[in-house]
Amino acid sequence: MSRNSLAPGAAGLHLVSDLPLLRPDEQVFTAMLDGWRNQQLARNLAFSTIEGREKTVRAFARHADTFPWTWSPQMLDEWMGDLRAVRGLKRSTLRNYQGVVRSFCNFTVDPAYGWAATCEERFGTHPIQIVHEWNAAVHVEDAEADAAKRPFTQDELQAFFDYADDQVTKVRGRGRKGWLPAFRDAVLFKTAYAFGLRRNETRMLDTVDFGRNPEGPEFGDYGVCYIRHGKAKKGSPPKRRSVLTVWDWSAEILQQWNEEVRPLFATSGTRALWPSERSARIGFSQMNTRFAAYRDALGLDEGLDFHSFRRSYVTHLIEDGWDARFVQEQVGHDYASTTAIYTCVSSDFRTRTLRRALDATMEAALRPARRA
Repeated sequence: MSRNSLAPGAAGLHLVSDLPLLRPDEQVFTAMLDGWRNQQLARNLAFSTIEGREKTVRAFARHADTFPWTWSPQMLDEWMGDLRAVRGLKRSTLRNYQGVVRSFCNFTVDPAYGWAATCEERFGTHPIQIVHEWNAAVHVEDAEADAAKRPFTQDELQAFFDYADDQVTKVRGRGRKGWLPAFRDAVLFKTAYAFGLRRNETRMLDTVDFGRNPEGPEFGDYGVCYIRHGKAKKGSPPKRRSVLTVWDWSAEILQQWNEEVRPLFATSGTRALWPSERSARIGFSQMNTRFAAYRDALGLDEGLDFHSFRRSYVTHLIEDGWDARFVQEQVGHDYASTTAIYTCVSSDFRTRTLRRALDATMEAALRPARRA
């Protein structure tokens, strides 16, 4: 087979046959990773996904203290035990690591890429698959999120937003210029909840990502939020969707932000909806730090994170009687079962529902029978 006809990631594209190497172990391993990278690029996987997978494989290689052509299932077992017992990683993370190592081993043992033959020729041994059903975690449950993760209650959410607003007033009252970032983050948090957005979806919003809804003229220029950086599937670009505005207060705060406050930022010349003081767009660390500071100041538990805004959006719409199909479309879930995972109706809501059902039953039982 000629070099031009080799599959992306093949050994023949990354190593010259019979050429002596100064550090054969390290150089072959590096070439193997480069080949795997090209194979994944050919599958249209995201760069971030590929880089994360390479880090995982390198981490396992460091723990095993050897190279892929001498790996064994026992080495994987030891690594998994260390990650779980010492570092306390979650089950889903461990299973993801196992999947990455399995994928890498599948690549190295596939005859189409020639790495097994290359290793046999150079080292007298070859890679094998070390991840099997009998030593890998099984994905049993559809939802494996941390049980502590939950939505805000209505009272908690109101307290959080009130606290965020109070910080703007306090900082501005002291004459400090930090009130601008505080104002930005208060509106950012409310927007994430108002449209049920994920963290990256919120961060990547631009000023042009809003429009009018002909069926909701009362929302003005903020009747629809167009998401361009939705959660992508493997090998696919970011998923787009549109979210209709359901609360009038969300349109009001966005209008105030865009017209009165955002222009005060020195970096407001870009299209980013949430500029930073020194860069065009706010970073994840800024979002996370502010959220955690407000949560902790209110004495709320760590089960609440930024994604809780999205959980709360789904839960509160369902509690308020919105159609489940409408909620599913709003948050961009392909399946209703996914939306159901997010729905954590409060005990108060269930109590009210039960009370209404019992009252209706009693009323029907006590109502005089109709005469024929």
